[in-house]
Amino acid sequence: MAGTLYLVPTPIGNLGDISARMADTLEAVDFIAAEDTRVSLKLLNHLGIKKPMVSYYRHNTEAGGQAVLARLLQGEDCALVTDAGTPAVSDPGEELVALCARNGVEVVAIPGPCALVTALAVSGLPTARFTFEGFLPMNKKNRKAHLQSLQGEERTMIFYEAPHKLTATLAELCENFGAERRLSLCRELSKLHEEVIRTTLGAAVEVYAEQAPKGEFVLVLEGAAPREEETGTLEDGLALVERYRAQGLSLKDASRQAAADTGLNRKALYDAAIGK
Repeated sequence: MAGTLYLVPTPIGNLGDISARMADTLEAVDFIAAEDTRVSLKLLNHLGIKKPMVSYYRHNTEAGGQAVLARLLQGEDCALVTDAGTPAVSDPGEELVALCARNGVEVVAIPGPCALVTALAVSGLPTARFTFEGFLPMNKKNRKAHLQSLQGEERTMIFYEAPHKLTATLAELCENFGAERRLSLCRELSKLHEEVIRTTLGAAVEVYAEQAPKGEFVLVLEGAAPREEETGTLEDGLALVERYRAQGLSLKDASRQAAADTGLNRKALYDAAIGK
């Protein structure tokens, strides 16, 4: 009988956020698959737990995933952990979960710390509907196209960003969404120097033009104002789809942006574009 893969969140900064269930699971499994075994060893030492560890991170997902799967299929239980936060969310653990699902291995998620939910909760922005965008693409062309595809997004948007990229990202967000768009900058969540700045994109650009960003950031951005009604015909929408595709957007992103611009149904536009 196959073992179980447990997704065990780890603190995003404060060791006090470790739950009894998280600790009990780490104690009970046969081995731990860690993003960085050195970081995870510090956590295990804090908990007084000794457990075999293997590496599973972005650059070894294929080989590492197969190695973990083989042990699971032999009946061992494994805990997957990241350096901080919930595994499989903006994390290569997503691929390991999919691999287990394809091979009939049970996956159990343990609730716990997650930076995106923590930031959304304290942002002061609408929380009923939101979209998690994670880290923006590194490729300049893909990054630009992705931001353009979000210009009509009405839901609150959540991004992750590293300090050395924050200034450039804020400038790009300001260019695509406007200086007056509301933004919550959440820095070092749950840590000693936690800070939440509720401001606008324009003001944030000015702040970090004068001081170097420090710490890991979660950006919570206000969505676009709702559109009142449909403003275009299907033909108008298809013309926009073709225009956006000529600018380098994929069919999916072009349909999404054209739907946002016209108020037309995205799937109807996508299906019609395929049928052309």
